[in-house]
Amino acid sequence: MVALHGGALAKGVRGLEIHPGLWAGVGLVRGGAGTALVGSHREVADLIEEYHGLGIEEFVLSGYPHLEEAYWFGEGVRPELARRGLLDRAPVRPERTVAVR
Repeated sequence: MVALHGGALAKGVRGLEIHPGLWAGVGLVRGGAGTALVGSHREVADLIEEYHGLGIEEFVLSGYPHLEEAYWFGEGVRPELARRGLLDRAPVRPERTVAVR
């Protein structure tokens, strides 16, 4: 991820946005690969729907702080995805993934 931003904020935080709503700055605060979907509930749902349109069916999601972001996603993004008919109605699997149809 450092290759995307060189480890610095020369262009500011917005300079790390590599696609609308896709932020590469996560690598500045923790190691390893990672990008962040950023925006409102609707905007994040739009990005997930865009990925779904490309054939991506499962996501590994994380946030900071973890518990608060889990609630933010569950209370806002998940209902938006359900309204769009993108959520699998099957029970959540033990590994706690959310699959899209």
